[in-house]
Amino acid sequence: MSLLSLLPIVGDVLDKIIPDPAAQAEAKLKLMELAQKGEFTEMTTKADIIKAETNSESWLAQSWRPIMMLTFGALIVARWMGYAAPGISQEEILKLWNIVELGITGYVVGRTVEKLTPQVVDAVKSRNK
Repeated sequence: MSLLSLLPIVGDVLDKIIPDPAAQAEAKLKLMELAQKGEFTEMTTKADIIKAETNSESWLAQSWRPIMMLTFGALIVARWMGYAAPGISQEEILKLWNIVELGITGYVVGRTVEKLTPQVVDAVKSRNK
């Protein structure tokens, strides 16, 4: 099933979770742009890779992303507490912080998608009946 066939269903879900009509329209427009550019397929492929890592039997394959985020976070906290490697510049600390912010955003978005997926699947099933 392609993203284009899911657009009406996803649009209905967006209507339910976004109360502001202007924000709904903007979200739908961005979704259409993703579909037209083919970026949704790329995002789906990345999600499949992360899913495969999560389901791996290797502890390291499952945990390397959280370990990296904790490491970057620890470097930032150490800097705040006055401990830092002598070679780390302020610019490098800011880059680490950007990585941590991106990781947290990815986690929040991922959890949101996990919570919305059952609703989308139910909507698809009810439309296909």
